[in-house]
Amino acid sequence: MSSESTEPVTMLSTPIKLDYDFTAGLSQSKTLAGYAQGKFIGQRCPKCKKVYVPSGGSCPTDGVATDEIVELANTGTVTTYCVVNVPFAGQSIEIPYICAQILLDGANISFMGLIQEIPTDEVRMGLRVEAVWVPKEELTPNLSSVKYFRPAGEPDADYETYKEYL
Repeated sequence: MSSESTEPVTMLSTPIKLDYDFTAGLSQSKTLAGYAQGKFIGQRCPKCKKVYVPSGGSCPTDGVATDEIVELANTGTVTTYCVVNVPFAGQSIEIPYICAQILLDGANISFMGLIQEIPTDEVRMGLRVEAVWVPKEELTPNLSSVKYFRPAGEPDADYETYKEYL
């Protein structure tokens, strides 16, 4: 067979699988242990006094270790959100649903959580929410211990209190 009659290979499909073993560091282990107890655990920067949850072990602004442990409230504020209307494979929650950035009381960084027990058209920025944990016997050292957040029944937070976290 001559090289002139051979077609060049332009694409190749091959199945690839990568398995990862995650080992949490000291600060992440404290956060994960908190989830297993039904608590949000953060860490405070000794320099700027900001509280990070989950903590990476150092302040991203000051670059110093965040050694002080802070137990945070189960309540917080919706800083921003989106209504999810697109189905996906393996979906376990009925659409539409709300995915929100939640700023826990006492924290200086928000994280993502589901909002339920409220119609999607009533969710808003500033909505005060509380965590709904799985039953104690189902708590595990991961964020799945928090089933979702629901309205806390408190007045909405003033925009000035969360605007820097958008």
